Amino acid sequence: MARLEELVAYCDRRTRRSAFTDAPGAWNGLQVANRGRVTRIGAAVDAGREPFRQAVAAGVDFLIVHHGLFWDPARPLTGAAYERVATLVEGGCALYSSHLPLDAHPRLGNNALLARQVGLRPKRPFLVRDGEAIGCVADAKLERAELRRRLEAAYPRVVAIECGPARVGAVAFCSGSGNSAVPELGKAGADTLVTGELREEWFNRAQEEGLNLYCCGHYATEVHGVRALAADLSRRFRLPWEFIGTDNPL
Repeated sequence: MARLEELVAYCDRRTRRSAFTDAPGAWNGLQVANRGRVTRIGAAVDAGREPFRQAVAAGVDFLIVHHGLFWDPARPLTGAAYERVATLVEGGCALYSSHLPLDAHPRLGNNALLARQVGLRPKRPFLVRDGEAIGCVADAKLERAELRRRLEAAYPRVVAIECGPARVGAVAFCSGSGNSAVPELGKAGADTLVTGELREEWFNRAQEEGLNLYCCGHYATEVHGVRALAADLSRRFRLPWEFIGTDNPL
């Protein structure tokens, strides 16, 4: 058993929570408390009723998520929003959210782990916001077909837009939504982007600018960070942990 305040303080330090300016209304850190004791850690991508139910059923009393409860605009806790929070409170499960800090972390972050999953090493910052790099760039020097093979081995669905070089030079990684990433590829010296999802308009940009774009699923590309943080926390406090997965295809 560990104290809730100890886990929260450790997560805040480990993710450098205070260094990041996140999306409007987003709240990184503890979002819902419990009675102050933790015996089992959980990790999930989303703050949803079903992940919460699964977590409570598994005996989780400290759940880490990437997409938390609070965004802009603020909404009342009624209907489905009430059911989500009630599931946590009645089940004695605290909720900790880490969004951009867990995209950006050089060891535990979604983007660094995306790169390593396909055998590449992050070398340069990408998508710098308020002095913090959210994504990363890796020098690849491999055939495009090999990169695609590695991605298809790692992810259930890969949408490939291959308008760039057949031999990839540098790959940028941006988990989740990559819509803000495509315009910055040239500045970063990258000809290829691995991301979760993109708007339709970027197909034309890929043709016009000679880019390779790979969409591997918003959800699927953001399972890595919460898993890594939960495992790190488990080692630090000697508590069991588990991943609460869903069949989200998006």
